[in-house]
Amino acid sequence: MENYNTKAIIEVLGGTHKVAKYCKVSPGAVSQWRFNGIPFGHLVVLAARIEKESKGLVTRKTLFPDDFRNIWPELIDNSLIDNSQ
Repeated sequence: MENYNTKAIIEVLGGTHKVAKYCKVSPGAVSQWRFNGIPFGHLVVLAARIEKESKGLVTRKTLFPDDFRNIWPELIDNSLIDNSQ
């Protein structure tokens, strides 16, 4: 997973309380994420919202360059797939 600014992501999503609500965790947990990073599973849950709220500045592909194909297969560029078989 690529480096990202956890504090900025939380702010873009509306702050600690909103992110806690989205992830169904306590605001205290989200406050800890500001320093320790957002856990992988919660970041997956937030990724599409991050993409939308950042107006595409941060995408699921950039957040998860190695994993996005498995998590969101609809993001795969089908023009790059050889269907000749």
